Amino acid sequence: HGGLKYGIDFAGGTLVQLKFKNPPVIEDVRDGLKTIGLGDSEIQEFGSKSHILIRVERSEAKLEEVGTRIKNSLSGKYSAEEIVIERVEMVGPKVGKDLREKAILSIIYAIIGIVIYISWRFEFQYAIAAIIALIHDVMVTMGVFSVVDKEFTLVIVAAFLAIIGYSLNDTIVIFDRIRENMRRRGKKGQVEVINTSINQTLSRTILTSGTTLLVVVALFLLGGEIIHDFSFALMVGVFVGTYSSIFIASVFLVYWANRSSTKRA
Repeated sequence: HGGLKYGIDFAGGTLVQLKFKNPPVIEDVRDGLKTIGLGDSEIQEFGSKSHILIRVERSEAKLEEVGTRIKNSLSGKYSAEEIVIERVEMVGPKVGKDLREKAILSIIYAIIGIVIYISWRFEFQYAIAAIIALIHDVMVTMGVFSVVDKEFTLVIVAAFLAIIGYSLNDTIVIFDRIRENMRRRGKKGQVEVINTSINQTLSRTILTSGTTLLVVVALFLLGGEIIHDFSFALMVGVFVGTYSSIFIASVFLVYWANRSSTKRA
């Protein structure tokens, strides 16, 4: 794979969604597109075999014209009554670049806000631990999207922000218990307190994540093609966010505690 597969939102271009009375033959559609110079377009089924998406890399001048041109190019194989133009979208390359930059900035701003909030509510090392876990969650989910060749769109950016919020909530629950136990730890070491806190919140973490996953899986299976990628991102993110709260954020606090103890020694 050559990295993320950007959707129309970010890459720019034209998207045409067609509905056929009967499932079309993809090669027939491609042959028709070749007659109007769009033979290199990407064609894929969307939802059912009777729906197809045609992605044209360049932005066409008029939306109405490109839809009509594509429909007319298929007239040799299909009658006009057999084809319905359901959707035509266009994003220029400059707009796509601007959207890509704003999507990155939205995630960066969210992370900065999280650092400030957790540093104020807890301590700085807690903020760093949370951010490391969140970066891990986003990178792993992004990697899964790249491996399975799913499109990266604005909807997926929204899913990533939701993943950040969910994972952070899980992490803060554990951090809050750690802070509470630190106040009354007595002669216990920091590592022991952190381990105890994780065990105390483990059942809550598993139950919350399990019920959330059930809802997200239901969306993935029953929600339809429109929210398929969104729910897929959430499904991966909830799973990854659950284990990162326990095995990454908390482990970083253990590392920090051991490092501090070594310095004092």
